[in-house]
Amino acid sequence: MTPRHQRSLARRKLLVALGGAVVAAPAVAAVAPHALAGTTPDAEAAPAAGSLPLTIVNSTGSFGNADVHVYIVGNQDGRQVRVTPDGTLAPVALSDNGPDGYTDYAIGLAGSGETRLSLPHMSGRIYVALGEKLRFKVVTDGAGNPALQYPAGWVTSDPSHGVLHDCAEFTYNAAGMFCNTTMVDMFSVPLSIRLTGAKDQTTGTVRAGGRAAAFAAVRQVEEFAPLVVDDTRVIAPGHGLDAGLFPEDYLAPYIDEVWSAYTGKDLRITTNAGTFTGRVRGDRLTFDGPAQVSFARPSTRDVLFCDGALAAPNDGTTGPVAAVLGAGFNRSTLLSFADQPTTDAAAFYRTGLTNHYAKAMHAATEDGRAYGFAFDDVADFASYIQDTAPTGIRLTLTAF
Repeated sequence: MTPRHQRSLARRKLLVALGGAVVAAPAVAAVAPHALAGTTPDAEAAPAAGSLPLTIVNSTGSFGNADVHVYIVGNQDGRQVRVTPDGTLAPVALSDNGPDGYTDYAIGLAGSGETRLSLPHMSGRIYVALGEKLRFKVVTDGAGNPALQYPAGWVTSDPSHGVLHDCAEFTYNAAGMFCNTTMVDMFSVPLSIRLTGAKDQTTGTVRAGGRAAAFAAVRQVEEFAPLVVDDTRVIAPGHGLDAGLFPEDYLAPYIDEVWSAYTGKDLRITTNAGTFTGRVRGDRLTFDGPAQVSFARPSTRDVLFCDGALAAPNDGTTGPVAAVLGAGFNRSTLLSFADQPTTDAAAFYRTGLTNHYAKAMHAATEDGRAYGFAFDDVADFASYIQDTAPTGIRLTLTAF
């Protein structure tokens, strides 16, 4: 399988399509909605084109079907939408907010057994909430259009903070289904995706006892321990940093060592565009090759969010190099290997200063794949699968 940072569709593109759902606040989606094909802003729900069978399976062993609430929300053609229980696509609307100020977009599971739904063409997320419902809210964005506030479980003031919930991400269109489980923001509910079609693929499955083991592993590292929120969730260190729970200079010594090491020797990064050769010149890591690209010294926050100095534009040159750098910093492989990306998982997270959160997430899954940070797709270590001729998708809430 082609490394995902070299594919045309990447998680960072999917997140743009979701409209900024991962920012560290109960945030309005950032992409301005546009009219759905064949609808007006006041149109009724439209039948979905090319619907894909979606099966939800509750195998938690801790919650009955009546206690599981599903939400399918996202974008279609730039407009923010949600899927109704009968599988139709409806634009979000201010009138969807109830007397308490929040929407009720929940889709209930069948009384027992599996629940069969229909997934239309769209980019979005499938949220699952256990016990209580999530508090989505439709607001008006800067352009005056209705926009959806997503839950932000890592923000203590978020109205859904106390709700046990998680999500999977997907883009489904005429080109196929592209989907993943994610721990980029937090980890709470073990989820597994099975995608059938040209192939039969499964990803994201948390091994028996893996959830508890991941919580315990994060608690064992002093700087990471505050990221564990009771038995509800573990939040990613980037969000922890923004909340004052994680040291903002945690990775600074490792970053400084990388900058020092590559002042005197070459760092080589290979992408689909070719091999880029870089050295630190004037406190910037500058690469020559298919194109000249250059990076300022990143901060700990830049590394954890794979942003800022490590932002990855979709330009085919700077973006892929930034992705490999971000992965190398998070996996702490840049000092050990001057040729990147590193493809041997046994070499990841071997230093004291590393992303122990991502390390714990990978150790928790059966196949070792997880989305522990935004560039975890580098060298194909993310819990991501795709199929150009899908026939069905199955989302399983696995045992705690």
